[in-house]
Amino acid sequence: MNWIHAESTRPQSGNVTRRIVGLPRTEASHGPAELRPLFIATSRFITLCRRAVNEQKEKPLARRRFQRGHLFLKRNRSGSVWVARFKEDVLVGGTVRRVKRAEVLGDLRDFPTRRLALRALEEKLSPVNSHFYRARPTGTFAQVAARWEATVHGQLKPSTAANYRTHLHKHLVPFFGKYPMKELTPEVVQLFVSQIKASPKTVRNICVTLRSLWRTAREWGYVTHELMEGVSIAQPIPAERFCFSVEHVQRILAAAREPERTFYGLLAETGLRVGELCGLRIDDTDIERGLLVVCRTAWRGKLGTPKTKKSTRAVELSPQAVEQLQTHLRSWRPNANRLLFASKHGTPWDANLLLKRKFRPLLKSLGIGVPRGNGFHALRHTSGTLMDQFSAPLRLRQQRLGHSDPRLTLSVYTHVVSEDARRIARQLGEAVWGGISASKRPLDKKTGSEPQAQTPPEH
Repeated sequence: MNWIHAESTRPQSGNVTRRIVGLPRTEASHGPAELRPLFIATSRFITLCRRAVNEQKEKPLARRRFQRGHLFLKRNRSGSVWVARFKEDVLVGGTVRRVKRAEVLGDLRDFPTRRLALRALEEKLSPVNSHFYRARPTGTFAQVAARWEATVHGQLKPSTAANYRTHLHKHLVPFFGKYPMKELTPEVVQLFVSQIKASPKTVRNICVTLRSLWRTAREWGYVTHELMEGVSIAQPIPAERFCFSVEHVQRILAAAREPERTFYGLLAETGLRVGELCGLRIDDTDIERGLLVVCRTAWRGKLGTPKTKKSTRAVELSPQAVEQLQTHLRSWRPNANRLLFASKHGTPWDANLLLKRKFRPLLKSLGIGVPRGNGFHALRHTSGTLMDQFSAPLRLRQQRLGHSDPRLTLSVYTHVVSEDARRIARQLGEAVWGGISASKRPLDKKTGSEPQAQTPPEH
């Protein structure tokens, strides 16, 4: 029989038109041709179906069709290589585009026959042909690094951000900049590690920066593989640990002038990190109870959070340190941040400048030799060594050095201000300050007399 498409319209209530699609009866049938309704639908339903079909057409599909790619043998001067051509979906400006790719799979030594090369191509196209494959953003290492620096870099601590920025612009971008992200492999990273001219410790720090950037790139969808797996990095040579003897500390404090004298003495007794002492405020001192509360740090003249959550703590002071602190407060100049040690501009002391301009010249004048790489941190080691000699409990040593997680509550304060803490603080004060009393402090440089007392304003 002949298939005929017939269409008729009938007015319905609500001004809705129905379309009837049918077939005529066979010629053997008697009477007029009658339509047999196969599908009856309203115009409103047809509009919805068309709209759904159009939306489906406009929707970007990651897998448009299965592909086998194209494989051919390319001959050149160095030999013959197997080249694969295929198509891949990529995200460009939020739009999915299908681009052509051409990659070298290997030479005849890797794949002697075409069948072996085809197997390699199938493995290459397996992720692309997968039903779960989705288009990924593309870009070079330099492009991703620029985006990472603009969006993530600012969320890091200033000290960490400065190191990352140096590693990025001095080492990583010059070497990896032109590489597409997906083409970076552990082999390329190993080549970078073997060629970089820096100490093992610096190389390890640079790889930490690279790992942080790569972790963000994976979260953004640029890559899916691990970059640092199997990369061999030389072990850094441990720096020579150094701590001052009791005689050295007392000579340093006897020769130093205020306010550096108080600063050096507090470092040696409390074991604080130099940034923690630079960020200390007047409100963080409790003279009556003999306590210092560490809750911030300073780096290059800027205040920030402590190194870790465990760094927030309270430290017991010896009577000698309390007396020296009171002496310092007599000449304390008010500043906007109420910092215990502030520059003339009201900013925290820069530990690097203080080390370069004050501490190292003082050590040189006293004939005290310090191995390279040791600065104020040697005073922190001195405090830890003295506590070990005084048989201080391990928990107390960890608490004073900021290696535990004490909470600043009344119960914790009670535990901190214990008999062991008082004993250790008293012994540290005797060892650090020795026979030096606050009454023997150096005179003021300008007036030649003792600094006048000045009461800190109420906060």
